[in-house]
Amino acid sequence: MPQNQQILLDNRPQGEASASNFKTITSETPALQDGQVLVRHHFLSLDPYMRGRMNDAKSYAAPQPLGKVMQGGTAGEVVESRHPKFQPGDKVVGMGGWQLYSVVDANAPGSLRKVDTTHVPLSHYLGAVGMPGVTAWYGLTQVIEPKAGQTLVVSAASGAVGSAVGVLAKARGCRAVGVAGGPDKCRYVTEELGFDACIDYKAHADAVALSKALADVCPDGVDGYFENVGGMVTDAVMLRTNPFARIAVCGMIAGYDGKPIPMAYPQLILTNRMKVQGFIVSEHMEVWPEALKELGQLVGSGRLRPRESVAQGLDAAPEAFLGMLKGRNFGKQLVKLA
Repeated sequence: MPQNQQILLDNRPQGEASASNFKTITSETPALQDGQVLVRHHFLSLDPYMRGRMNDAKSYAAPQPLGKVMQGGTAGEVVESRHPKFQPGDKVVGMGGWQLYSVVDANAPGSLRKVDTTHVPLSHYLGAVGMPGVTAWYGLTQVIEPKAGQTLVVSAASGAVGSAVGVLAKARGCRAVGVAGGPDKCRYVTEELGFDACIDYKAHADAVALSKALADVCPDGVDGYFENVGGMVTDAVMLRTNPFARIAVCGMIAGYDGKPIPMAYPQLILTNRMKVQGFIVSEHMEVWPEALKELGQLVGSGRLRPRESVAQGLDAAPEAFLGMLKGRNFGKQLVKLA
């Protein structure tokens, strides 16, 4: 069995996360038991939710255990199998974590899924045709419930989740407006993803200025908002919402360091009779097949062209993760391992 390199959570962050929170070790890969599969990871997914799990605090998921491999999504190839449904060479996705290899109990429901890379590249199964894409699909279709002709705003619009939200919204006849950081990301959102407009939040000093820019591109107001960031962007969008607007709360990256995220205009929730709903996509596995089918068709047809930021080698994972939390990535953040 091969030697395995692993990254562990060594200590919990005090404020901002740093590279010193992690530790790299080399370990022996255990021999397979009946029902187990050995997977060589090709790609590791880095996602904002991981930052919250580094804290020992009450949340929707248990904290990442100290001294254990950092948990996270992986895509790779079966190299050895003692399970009849998996053969060497099969391309698979799972939750193998920050390591080169994982030994998976393939009898556990949802532990490993075979994927077809004929039309969809393997890496996209960690992004647009994976958890981020299904997150976009669920928040849009089940929380916002858009109708043709309505206006939707998406924060972090160039990211793995936000990019899929906009394309899915356009497929339903909606006007899609993105908010992203920097002119390059905004160009991608409009020119490659097909959003109707995109606003660079970095070009605006405060929520009022950003809200005025939104008014120019949302002349009929905002009917739905897909929330990924919190803070100034949320305040700006709230000022433009229509009566009975719906907000799908997916993420609050502005508060992932543990600081409070004030909301400047909460009274608008009542004034506009808004629905504001948070959701966790792993609690809705029943919709995954339908969502993945549509997302796979959008990527395979070229209507959804996901961007990826790819760091090279497992050792690059901590710095790539920290950079993603600062918005340095462009699209889905991955680490290429093979």
